[in-house]
Amino acid sequence: MFKTTLKNGLRIIIVPQKNTEAVTVLVLVKTGSKYEKKDINGISHFLEHMYFEGTKKRPTTLAIAETMDKIGGIYNAFTSEECTGYYAKTVSTQFDTALDWVSDIFLNSTLPSKEIKKEKGVITEEINMRLDHPMTYVHVLWSKLLYGDQPAGWDIIGTKENISNMTRKKLVDYMDKQYVASNTIVCVAGNINSNLAVKKVKKYFSRIKEDEPLKKQSVVERQSEPEIIIQTRKTDQTHLCLGTRAYNLFHAQKYAQKLLAVILGGMMSSRLFVKIREKLGIAYYISTISEANPDSGYLLTQIGVDNKKVETVISAVLEEYKKISKQKVPASELKKAKNYVKGKTALLLEPSDALASFFANQELLEGKILTLKEIFKKVDKVSSNDILKVAKDIFQPQKLNLALIGPFNNKEKFKKILKL
Repeated sequence: MFKTTLKNGLRIIIVPQKNTEAVTVLVLVKTGSKYEKKDINGISHFLEHMYFEGTKKRPTTLAIAETMDKIGGIYNAFTSEECTGYYAKTVSTQFDTALDWVSDIFLNSTLPSKEIKKEKGVITEEINMRLDHPMTYVHVLWSKLLYGDQPAGWDIIGTKENISNMTRKKLVDYMDKQYVASNTIVCVAGNINSNLAVKKVKKYFSRIKEDEPLKKQSVVERQSEPEIIIQTRKTDQTHLCLGTRAYNLFHAQKYAQKLLAVILGGMMSSRLFVKIREKLGIAYYISTISEANPDSGYLLTQIGVDNKKVETVISAVLEEYKKISKQKVPASELKKAKNYVKGKTALLLEPSDALASFFANQELLEGKILTLKEIFKKVDKVSSNDILKVAKDIFQPQKLNLALIGPFNNKEKFKKILKL
């Protein structure tokens, strides 16, 4: 891995891979929904859509798509709370095409007014699609429950009202302020020559703007008792997230938090998977995840369950939360979790696009980059005492949260069982 920072602040990361025929060009910008104001919530995601609507060189959506389709490239973009990314993955012999394409949409998008009007309809339908998918939408409720009316609690995609009121001026102003050199990382991973890749990135991104980007609002967390949010719907299955506030990306125990989630519900042989799916047979999908962001974090278990079994499954999850905060995890179970994390991470990072994201996200969010070996060393250092300490700290009644979508409207009956 090679990293260099240009005079204008643009960071370039090169990750050579010998055993691949692919190369990925990823451009990552440190701006997302956490950087927005309420009246423009959703603008980061809207702008991402507009970058596929035309440049001077490629004036139509078709021209943009065909450039990559003609060479069998894989391309897309994404928006999160913390960042927005654009990438192209091709065979290594098409590296110049990938770099030209990504830099073109990133630097030269024209944001045509007629396409903005059309895209309002597209994004509105995307909002409708998410609303119709409770397995996904319950996470939107979860963020709203934890963070309320602040950027961390708003939906990344925005509101229908904001989308309807989006203008070209708002998009241009936001783009000019955020899409600047010091806020941007270009990462190239795959079968490439490092020196040549740096030279070409410098060439293609020579015209990137320079400015001081907007800072995001700090996340404020307040909670003194268990909290519940319910979206009442006539569904055949209840979808819920049950978990707790936890540690951020810079906390010393973030690796212990990750392993705790894996032990509870991160794999098919995890405690909750075995208990709820295999023994009780009351859920098809169940998983526990640990999320560590730069200024906030949480651990949650998500489940889809028969409406009549909701209270049973909540009690079962809380029982495991309580158990793991009272008793040390056996050495064999901790070792299994560590090997699972290391093995799965190594496998997931084989593709060049995953590797580009792995390095670029560390640089963007943490300001430093650790290799896989360095991360695995930190994972290996986690002890059973660390797991117990984290579990005792986060699994407390006043930190519990439940987000639920189903045919319910009475919070009180859930409050009665939301105890540890």
